[in-house]
Amino acid sequence: MARATKDGSAPPACACAPGGHVGPGGRAAAVDPAATEANLKRLRRIEGQVRGLQRMIAEQRYCADVLAQIASVHEALRAVGRELMRNHLKQCATQAIRQGGEKADEMYDELLELIYRQVR
Repeated sequence: MARATKDGSAPPACACAPGGHVGPGGRAAAVDPAATEANLKRLRRIEGQVRGLQRMIAEQRYCADVLAQIASVHEALRAVGRELMRNHLKQCATQAIRQGGEKADEMYDELLELIYRQVR
C-alpha cells in the first residue's frame, strides 16, 4: 500500500521505484550504484560511530567528548540524507515535474515536506 500525502491523496509516481510505485517496501530502481555503495559505506561508518558512543557512555567518558561524537554522527547522517535527496531530485522529482499538471503539484508538495523534515 502506497503512503498518502498530507491531504490524503496518493503520492506522485516515482522514477526511482519500479512501476512508479512509492511507499513502504518499495525498491529504488534509478539509483547510481556508486552512490548506493558510498551511502552504504557511510552508514557502516556511522554504525561504528554509534557503537563507539555506546562504549563512551558505558565508560562514563567526558560529556563534551560524547557530545562531539554525537555531532559527528549527526553530520554523517545528514550527508547520507543529502545524497538521497539529490537522487530524488534528479530522478523522481525531475520526471514528475516534467509531466506537469497534478503530478508536478504533488511532487512540489512532497519536496516541501521532505525539505521541512530535513531542516528540523
